[in-house]
Amino acid sequence: MTLHALEHIRGAGPIQTERPDRLEEACAVFGVYAPGEDVARLTCFGLQALQHRGQESAGIAVGDGETILIHKDLGLVDQVFGEEALMHLKGDIAIGHTRYSTAGGGGWTAAQPHVSAIDDELIALAHNGTLVDTTPQRARLVGEGVQLYGHTDSEVAARTIGVDTRRTGHIRSGIRLMMQQLHGAYAIVLVTPVALYAFRDPNGIRPLSLGRLPDRRGWVVASETCGLDAVGAKLVRDIEPGEILKVSAAGVESEQGIEPGRRASCIFEYVYFARPDSMLDGEVVYHARRRMGRILAHEAPADADMVLGVPDSGIPSALGYAEKSGIPYGDGIVKNRYVGRTFIQPTQEMRQMGIRIKLNPLPSVIKDKRLVVIDDSIVRGNTSKKLVEMLREAGASEIHLRIVSPEVLWPCFFGIDTDTRDQLISAIMTHEEVCRHIGCDSLAFISLSGLHEAIHSEHAGFCDACFSGDYPVSIPEPLQRRGFLGNARKGTRP
Repeated sequence: MTLHALEHIRGAGPIQTERPDRLEEACAVFGVYAPGEDVARLTCFGLQALQHRGQESAGIAVGDGETILIHKDLGLVDQVFGEEALMHLKGDIAIGHTRYSTAGGGGWTAAQPHVSAIDDELIALAHNGTLVDTTPQRARLVGEGVQLYGHTDSEVAARTIGVDTRRTGHIRSGIRLMMQQLHGAYAIVLVTPVALYAFRDPNGIRPLSLGRLPDRRGWVVASETCGLDAVGAKLVRDIEPGEILKVSAAGVESEQGIEPGRRASCIFEYVYFARPDSMLDGEVVYHARRRMGRILAHEAPADADMVLGVPDSGIPSALGYAEKSGIPYGDGIVKNRYVGRTFIQPTQEMRQMGIRIKLNPLPSVIKDKRLVVIDDSIVRGNTSKKLVEMLREAGASEIHLRIVSPEVLWPCFFGIDTDTRDQLISAIMTHEEVCRHIGCDSLAFISLSGLHEAIHSEHAGFCDACFSGDYPVSIPEPLQRRGFLGNARKGTRP
């Protein structure tokens, strides 16, 4: 039997030249096992629901019983997948991916799913997260004659599974060995010609949920439950930390691939990454954000005339702040929903112009008003500074900025693009200096204990390392040296 991959990847250079003024998520994954269904189209719908998690590239791989067909390219989901592309992706199983580049950089070579050959069979893998210790494994693979085409941790994971599967004769054995050898954050979906696999790191840092299509038509896995909702699937449960799930003609099979570690779901999913209509660990994100606003109103009150939320993630928290404080809520900032990410612009001047196009204050609403402005985070400070300038120009008399996450003081190594402390304004400036730099009349952040209190999860374990410096996974020394050095002034090295 001759196997082949149908690949469509246009060559292009990296599209990101400057870092965003947000904590940004690595990507989204989606998978479906549904014989007789249009699995590529279902995956496309799921990826569109998860588009907020990654906008650099998109890809779908389909298993048709004999081989893997794959289509991926740079761009948004609806730019990459037209009718012609979907018509060529026929099969019973599919996985999909949207990417925001972190480990390994961007560009078309980093687009996923990654394809790897195991003798005469192909597999394809899509990964959300970041592996922190791929250098030794990369050297091992190269030493064994394995060709690596890019620099991503996801490709190392795919090749590792391929090599160890060839050695053991079983895909799940290859996955188990990968989980033992590579560490960090990962929610991974993998497709063979006949089966779908999904597995998660032992700390559960990145989210992954299992759902079922109506009338027992098939099974779905997705980074967030909004991806399940998009295809009409009902949430069954979260995939557990360290679990390997296999879906095939034999049904759903589960095993513990690696012993669970300290539970450490990324707390920033609740603050910003996840869509408000998603459910994480039994908690609806919208309700958590609304409670964040109420807690922040208690911790950091302000004498003001109106509460504004920065669209979109700041709005539920602004409603909670208004509810608790008694200050009226107002729709004073309009978001242009047809503008892409501003940070990919090639110069700072153009990126600032992009912010103005994306967010536009309403002078008729805010003129001469003392405002409480609720936002999800301050990372580098540029967006907040520009927003305050725009609100001043629109006639606001006072601006009291309230942030529903604590100060971001430490780099993240698990799938977020803050890998050095000197990128973080709160790590290099005092609170007063940050306030002056942004230009607001007052500035306050929710406390870490307040943030934890707002989240009514089914478990109590979170990764809050970007706020606390408490990392759930050991960080290799080279990454520590690069990440913790710089002109940071706050905190001590954990």
